[in-house]
Amino acid sequence: MIAESTDSTPRVDPSTTSGEREALEQWLDFHRATLARKCEGLDDAQLRTLSAPPSELSLLGLVRHMAKVEQGWFRNVLAGEKAPKLYSTEEDRDRDFHVTDEDTYAEAHATWQAEIAHARTVAAARGLDDLGEGEHHSGKPYNLRWIYLHMIEEYARHNGHADLVRERIDGATGD
Repeated sequence: MIAESTDSTPRVDPSTTSGEREALEQWLDFHRATLARKCEGLDDAQLRTLSAPPSELSLLGLVRHMAKVEQGWFRNVLAGEKAPKLYSTEEDRDRDFHVTDEDTYAEAHATWQAEIAHARTVAAARGLDDLGEGEHHSGKPYNLRWIYLHMIEEYARHNGHADLVRERIDGATGD
């Protein structure tokens, strides 16, 4: 029997008639909520379950990764802050995905939500054409519009991964 996810995280379908900025923000929030829904009702051990070993992809790793991505694009590139790296170390640049028994969803979720809140704050003060004040490792400038589009793409890709991981854990499927 296939279980359905509990879907208690509020998620609003993006408007079909909104303007550009509103549409970008609505789609980004939709995808943020989708990842949260994929994690609902699972304990830490389940959230650490690997997708298909030897891959180290897990739902907990995806949440940690998206916290790191939110921080990188909004805090560091857009706002020009020099925030300390989340989860990554010099020895393990992909530590966000390399979860251990000590890593918890409570910590990862709180960190992720704090980064989302900060992202909303720094984005609200800027227009879509405004360039980020920080530097990206590519050396290229990025405007807020590009960052929004990239974040939507990043979440959409990883939500596809999350669909498969969740179904492997308990058979739950759905948006």
